[in-house]
Amino acid sequence: MNKIRVVIADDHAVLRDGIRALLSLYDDMEVVGEAEDGVEAVEKVSRLRPDVVLMDIAMPRLGGLEAALELRQRKIPTKVLVLTQYDNKEYIFHMLKAGASGYILKKAAGTDLVSAIRAVHSGQSFLYPSVAKAVVDRYLRSEDGEQPESLYDRLTDREKEILKLLAEGRSNREIAELLCLSIKTVMGHRANLMEKLELHNRTELVKLAIRIGLVDVGR
Repeated sequence: MNKIRVVIADDHAVLRDGIRALLSLYDDMEVVGEAEDGVEAVEKVSRLRPDVVLMDIAMPRLGGLEAALELRQRKIPTKVLVLTQYDNKEYIFHMLKAGASGYILKKAAGTDLVSAIRAVHSGQSFLYPSVAKAVVDRYLRSEDGEQPESLYDRLTDREKEILKLLAEGRSNREIAELLCLSIKTVMGHRANLMEKLELHNRTELVKLAIRIGLVDVGR
């Protein structure tokens, strides 16, 4: 039987030891390496080419998201299974967009972790129940319910004002001067409105502004 080769990337040695002990109980798995930060994770995965890497998100030097993106850029076929304490939806979607095949929380049972490793190794996806709910909720909002246009109504008047200026191409400094605010305050408003609208960059922001008529593309 070919064993599933696993690398554990987490900055907590006790947790790595626990996972190694758990996986040693299963004949179809073996831990071939460990990493205590994202830089070491990229190096170990690049060199060892395991089937699956268990990737924490918050690690020193290089976080799990950046490490996953680096592995994807290097076209390394190792499956990334996120193992983290964070069930924040933004972490979830960023990691999935970075190429992760699964997302499981550290509070999960050991048998769930084993199932997750087997699933992603076989080419399937694995989402912990609360994570799956967040993904489904977002899908349903985009398909049948809450569109970004309606999310716009959640913004404060100041956030709507800043959104319009950002969509027009104004810099943070220009907006601060126009509205008599500090740059730090403008950046705070910008972060809040991006989170409320579930957008991730200025390009998405401009597209939304055009769709809801904040920006006249005919000018």
